[in-house]
Amino acid sequence: MDRTAASDSRPRRRDRHGRGLRGPLAPPQVPISLSRSEIFDDYVRESVERLERRWPQLGEVEFAVQDVPGAVPGEPEPDPEDARSDDVPLGRLVPASQGGSTRIVVYRRPVENRAKGREERAALVHEVVVEQVAEFLGVDPEAVDPQLGEE
Repeated sequence: MDRTAASDSRPRRRDRHGRGLRGPLAPPQVPISLSRSEIFDDYVRESVERLERRWPQLGEVEFAVQDVPGAVPGEPEPDPEDARSDDVPLGRLVPASQGGSTRIVVYRRPVENRAKGREERAALVHEVVVEQVAEFLGVDPEAVDPQLGEE
């Protein structure tokens, strides 16, 4: 029997010993199993939940995370007069359009680039959310969260 003919009929597998994949490196409930974007989404979610207790009108605002600032279909472009050319925004308030709701967008990559560790990143996310909420409500950021600078 020709060995090449027999081996061509079977699919080649990288798992030579038949044990299969070993499974995930960490169980799903362990924070290490979360991706960076999932952890970032949790930071935004926690910040919003914290502010909604004090400001119930935030229930009508849609919060979103976008990787980088850029054009989003159906949304107005940011005014170039609002920012210097060397500034990269960390968040954006998108006013409500016809039949839509107001959106607050937090940009993940610029925030991650400015923060060195997890705690600093979580604090910066909260600061960005507070600033955008303050703009939405028309008040100072300190009025939105009096503990903002104490963390």
